Amino acid sequence: MLRKLFRGKFVDALKQAFHNGQLNFHADLKLLADPKTFAAWLRTLFREKWVVYWKPPFGGPAYVLHYLGRYTHRVAISNHRLVSFADGQVTFRWRDSADGNKQKLLPLSVNEFLTRFLLHILPQGFVRIRNFGFLANRRRTTLLPLCFRLLGTTPEPPAEEPSSTEDAPDLYRCPRCGGPMKVIERLTAVEIQLRSPPELTTAA
Repeated sequence: MLRKLFRGKFVDALKQAFHNGQLNFHADLKLLADPKTFAAWLRTLFREKWVVYWKPPFGGPAYVLHYLGRYTHRVAISNHRLVSFADGQVTFRWRDSADGNKQKLLPLSVNEFLTRFLLHILPQGFVRIRNFGFLANRRRTTLLPLCFRLLGTTPEPPAEEPSSTEDAPDLYRCPRCGGPMKVIERLTAVEIQLRSPPELTTAA
């Protein structure tokens, strides 16, 4: 089976990399630097049932960006797919993957079209792009410096943002009185929602 073949080749590549001195072990993994400990750890990998997902690779970085961009920076349906709006119906083009990717026309009532469109709008507090692992917001400031240190590189200093009216006189002035403002703290959308005052309710 493919997963057994991949598992064997992957473990063999790890073993070869260890013998060539291409692996570095830090923190809790320092014990694996010992050849006997590393060999014992490799044996445990054969007891796991590996899951191998195989598909043709992307056609380069440009294709990856184009692919992801369709999901992160576009709306549910682009304007060029909209054909007409007449008699209370919206007609748009769609691609039928079950019929050789042929383009077809689909008329829907206004209510049905809006219902489908609104399904693509995220609920309040959700974002399209979420970061996990060492890029997660809660751990990024701790883990990113650690990653750079383990890689033996130094991160580029972040670009300085204007913090007073002297740096950006038009951006940091109060829209009401025109007085100077200074950035004290930046809040995410979720933090703003958590810190907002509760809505007032009136008794019936």
